[in-house]
This record gives sequence, structure tokens and C-alpha cells, in this order.
Amino acid sequence: MSLVTFKDLCIDATDAAAMGEFWARTLGLRAEALDDGDVVLRGDRPEQTVWINTVPEPKTVKHRVHLDVRARSLDDFAGVPQVSETGRFPWTTFADPDGGESCVFTYDDAPAYRLKDVVVACADHRVLGEFWHGLLGGVLSTDGEYSWLDESAGVPSESFESFDFVPVPEPKTVKNRVHWDVTLNDGVTLDDLVARGATVLRAQDDEIGWTVMADPEGNEFCVFRR
Repeated sequence: MSLVTFKDLCIDATDAAAMGEFWARTLGLRAEALDDGDVVLRGDRPEQTVWINTVPEPKTVKHRVHLDVRARSLDDFAGVPQVSETGRFPWTTFADPDGGESCVFTYDDAPAYRLKDVVVACADHRVLGEFWHGLLGGVLSTDGEYSWLDESAGVPSESFESFDFVPVPEPKTVKNRVHWDVTLNDGVTLDDLVARGATVLRAQDDEIGWTVMADPEGNEFCVFRR
């Protein structure tokens, strides 16, 4: 049984308008400018929503959380900075307007909504996979090299395939620029998440209507009450 349900994605940006345009085109979503200068991307389902939030600090390190996306052709990324050599891997890495990495997989029949996976770099893929499996439910698998979580609560197959937990040698050093929001399921409290290994970073207050938490490796996520 899951404790929380996936709600939506959030991406930090120094230029929300440019990032909104890029990610709307990349993911197949509709961009809507907000009065505060931020941008929201919307699809046909609420869980396809992506919030592009303006932050003052620029990207300084490789993304700890990045998005894998589908595309019909790499020609769709003409003019976008390319990070990895074409054909070296089953994917090709490009950089968004803020320099954030994303991996592109090509398909002859790429769907209209093109998010494929949410990928989390981590020290211990088994521990982090088990933590998120305990919160989101679904089916946790591993091949010994990395772990992936399918069929999580709130993540139907029409949205994206899986959360992937991939080990890397470098530790987390700064706030993630990509994170996801979750909603507490009925009868579940923040204390239940803490008992599973989460940490409260900022409690809900007069300025924010959610609680900022972190998983066992410090990856931030926001928790909303139903």
C-alpha cells in the first residue's frame, strides 16, 4: 500500500520563460505564463503538470535528478546544445536553456506526451529505491546495476514509465533543480513518512501551503495534504 500519490514535477529555472518554452516543446505540453513570472506546463492529465519556478542561483553541478524523454528524431533538438556523442549510448544527452541535462530516446511512434523516466543519481540505488517504493508503492526491480520503480501511485503508464535510481560516485552537494511533489494518502501523516526515513526541511507555514521534505539521500520533495 502506498503512503503518498505522485502529484506533479517542478523544475527550477533562472529564465522561466525560456525553460517553459523548451520543456513544453520537449514534453508535448501546453505552457501558461503565471502572474509571478513562473510558468506552468499542462497536459491532458493533472499528473502531467510541470511547474517551472524562477530561482536566482544558476546551475553549477550536474543534475542529481534529470528527465528522460522520448522523441521521433534527434532533429527535434536541432540547435539545442548536445552533451553526449550521438550513437555512443542508447540515448543522447542534451542541455536545456539553463544547462540542465536530459536524455533523449528516439522512437518511431513517440507519443504526444513524451516524458519517459524520472532518473535519480544516488549513492545506493537499492536503499533509495526501497524508500520510494515504501512511499509510492508500485513494483520495484533491479538488475544489480541500478533499480527502477514502475506502476507507482499516481503515475499511470500514460504519464511516464518509471523512477530510475542510478548509482554515481559523487555526493549530493546542492539543492536539486528538478523534484516532484506528492500528496498524502488518506489516513497518512508526515510522521509516517519520517518513520520511513524522510526528513522535514521546512514545515508548512504562512508562506507555503506544503511541507518540504528530503529522502534518505537528501533529495527534496514537497508534500501536500489531500
